[in-house]
Amino acid sequence: MGENIMIATRDSYGNALCELGAEHENLIVLDADLAAATKTAVFKKAYPERHIDCGIAESNMAGIAAGLSTCGFVPFMSSFAMFAAGRAFEQVRNSIGYPHLNVKIGATHAGISVGEDGATHQCCEDIALMREIPGMVVINPCDDVEARAAVKAAYYHEGPVYLRFGRLAVPVINKESDYEFEIGKGVLLREGKDISIIATGLCVYESLKAAEMLEKDGVSAEVINIHTIKPLDESLVMSTAKKTKRVFTVEEHSIIGGLGSAVSEVLSEKCPTKLTRIGIRDTFGESGPAKELIHKYELDAEGIYGQIKAGI
Repeated sequence: MGENIMIATRDSYGNALCELGAEHENLIVLDADLAAATKTAVFKKAYPERHIDCGIAESNMAGIAAGLSTCGFVPFMSSFAMFAAGRAFEQVRNSIGYPHLNVKIGATHAGISVGEDGATHQCCEDIALMREIPGMVVINPCDDVEARAAVKAAYYHEGPVYLRFGRLAVPVINKESDYEFEIGKGVLLREGKDISIIATGLCVYESLKAAEMLEKDGVSAEVINIHTIKPLDESLVMSTAKKTKRVFTVEEHSIIGGLGSAVSEVLSEKCPTKLTRIGIRDTFGESGPAKELIHKYELDAEGIYGQIKAGI
């Protein structure tokens, strides 16, 4: 793989909101005193009358977003994943999920790649929390192209959507000219015959690099990008499992309740296959440079390669 442009998906979020805002006057963005970090500040500058700073009151923001959605607006409530999915969980569940309102949740700074902010801000449980809510769509894009497409798809989707974005700049692996995003449809990035690597978010690029390393050892790895954890592309998961008969999931999230759990649920019920979940293993994160943390928790290409080699 060659050199890639590096863009944080939180930047993609802010830029996509601006693009949508120019076309749709019913789009309103809410933030909880973090517009500079979530990158909704760019929308605020362009459309100040449609940006609401709710202050450090995420639970109240969820209620405001719910109310706006009943008046014909399409609100995007924005904050760190720890606050949007964690602190405001009850309000998201009861005020947005239960009545199935048309609210979009833009959750930035997810996973251990938040870095120096430490364990209190490194939300590795948000996918598990959000996929538990009936009717909630859960999307975790891997790069800038996919993230911007996901925001646009979320706008047009009728119902609640949770969008997960990162703080760290990551390589752009998709070409905008030929990329098509569809909620609930995974993407086959690399064909293989020996094992299947099903990855999401930041780990997609690292999984592709790990597959190249495995190829040198004579292991042919199929790599699949699952950007939508819910609804999961069950047919793609089962087809790759039937093909290789050995599956690894990779995510910057707890192995409990996230992509690994979603895939294991499908395989155990419909296509029994040996599965290894690679991710955060029932532990909190810690403060440190993002790239060093990703390496320590074995979520970079080297770590993924090592865990797969140990498991086959």
